[in-house]
Amino acid sequence: MGSRRRGFGRVRRLPSGRYQAGYLGPDLSLHNALDTFHTREDAEAWLSRERELTHSENWRPPRVRAELAHRKPATLETFAEAWLGSRTLKPRTHALYRSLLDRFILPGLGDLPLKDLSPATVRAWHATVTPNRPTQRAHAYSLLRSICATAVTDDLIVANPCRVAGAGSATRARRIVPPTLPQIETLVRSMPEPYQLFVLLAAWCGLRLGELIELRRKDVDCEALVLHVTRAATRVSGEVVIGVPKSDAGIRSVHVPPHLGPVLLAHLRQHVQPGGEALIFPSVKDPDSTLHHQTLYKQWEHARVAAGRPDLRIHDLRHGAAVMAAQSGATLAELMQRLGHSTSRAAMRYQHAALGRDAEIAVALSEMARRVDVSPPVLRKGSRSGGHASFRPR
Repeated sequence: MGSRRRGFGRVRRLPSGRYQAGYLGPDLSLHNALDTFHTREDAEAWLSRERELTHSENWRPPRVRAELAHRKPATLETFAEAWLGSRTLKPRTHALYRSLLDRFILPGLGDLPLKDLSPATVRAWHATVTPNRPTQRAHAYSLLRSICATAVTDDLIVANPCRVAGAGSATRARRIVPPTLPQIETLVRSMPEPYQLFVLLAAWCGLRLGELIELRRKDVDCEALVLHVTRAATRVSGEVVIGVPKSDAGIRSVHVPPHLGPVLLAHLRQHVQPGGEALIFPSVKDPDSTLHHQTLYKQWEHARVAAGRPDLRIHDLRHGAAVMAAQSGATLAELMQRLGHSTSRAAMRYQHAALGRDAEIAVALSEMARRVDVSPPVLRKGSRSGGHASFRPR
């Protein structure tokens, strides 16, 4: 019935004649074998195996290991559902993740145990996911990668199996051509009067559609001509959800170009109810209800055809506003603040678009010179003005 001390753990003989083994684990608690042993040698062999395990970072107490061994392996579906349920997400983001899981991730991978997800499995899955819609494909892959990253953090898998290079980003397939000033004028005139200011604010201030339709009288500083953007409206499963803008940076104050001041004030007088909560662009049927996207799209369809731009989306007005701001000399930080971007990546696109106009500007300058018949200057040969080149008309 006595115990014999060892270098690691201890073995003691029980009144039954069997042997019990136990040791002090890395957690400084005593852990006994779940079963007793017929011989001392069997007990010592168990201790030797446990000693090796204690040197591993993945060591767990014997009882915990036994419970895990009898537990059904977690599948990607069960873990993904728990992952989504534990996240604090905006309604539209939650709906997007739900759609990506149901349409692209779970049908092909949901039944697999997490431990069976391998880089080869993910690569084969990625090759079949909506190849003709690269943005949607990139979103689905990024979501799977995030879920697997949490599984790694939770020690359910050793490494993230999502290793397809560049799969989380997509090259913009559609080239956005901003509207010209004459096109903007046509767009405005072709819209019903209550929505003309909507086009102007989108085209010159760069507000998002959801930010504009949630704009209220209290958000407009008429003296300073400033719009305070603090909310945005989105539609999730047919329901209007009011929340904060797309990112924290979306909460901002945007100055309205002075030439739009009279139009803004006239719109407030003619089309907006009194009171701070009155919507700037209310529903046609109810001034207290949010303007329905489809109502706006129906009018927009006619306006963009009239402007000769059937390809133009409402969101493209924001792109045009950003390019014009960059052309006016706005810095990267100023563009980010005006547009409500949390990262510089998007704002840099507009700066690059503005820089790309340099060649067009050079051609336009030559066209100006041609119209007034100005010949290019030539270098005066044999100049003696201190060795510097001088120019004279030919």
